[in-house]
Amino acid sequence: MLASPKAVVPDLSPNTVNLLIESRHARHIFDSGFTLIEVMVSLLILAILLAIAIPTFLGVTKSANDRVAQSNLNTALLNARAAYDSGGQSYASVNSATLSSAEHSLTFVAGSTVTTAGVSTQQAQVSIYAPPDGSSMVLATFATKTKNCWVIVDNPKTEGSAANPYVAPSNFTKVVGTTYYKISMTALGQKNTCNAEHPGVAVTATGAAGKGFPP
Repeated sequence: MLASPKAVVPDLSPNTVNLLIESRHARHIFDSGFTLIEVMVSLLILAILLAIAIPTFLGVTKSANDRVAQSNLNTALLNARAAYDSGGQSYASVNSATLSSAEHSLTFVAGSTVTTAGVSTQQAQVSIYAPPDGSSMVLATFATKTKNCWVIVDNPKTEGSAANPYVAPSNFTKVVGTTYYKISMTALGQKNTCNAEHPGVAVTATGAAGKGFPP
């Protein structure tokens, strides 16, 4: 006579129960996820944030580029004035070599009546020009991101020059004082350079003498 099969009793020990619970929990995590709608909403939110952030970032970058150009011009002006005092209250002997030896962080080039020579092509490069009478100094630098040409005209004395850049089209001031100019090269369709002696364009905005750069 055959023996009756023994009933299989499941192992319900605490360890086995815990393993079963952990296994079920793991399957739940594995099976869970984002629905297509949730993914699409997340992508939409990300796109909106990028649309807001990118223009803001670019605007801040351009503004910073202008500020660097202006700061470099102010530094160049300080060195030019020191050279003016050392030169017997005259800019006649102040040139690119003089300023380059005094300020190594900037590159100085002599402005020229030729619009393609002696130009600034970026904000760490300063184009300079002093008329033969030594009464004034023109400093110009180009901001690459905004395409603005920033200019400082320093007139310790009344300028008597009847040549560029004190005549049309630039018409820089001849009166005593320090005047700040902004020339938008993009708006005027000019090249991406800035020439202290021959800007070649009409000034689009000017800061009042001694008041700093125009907006």
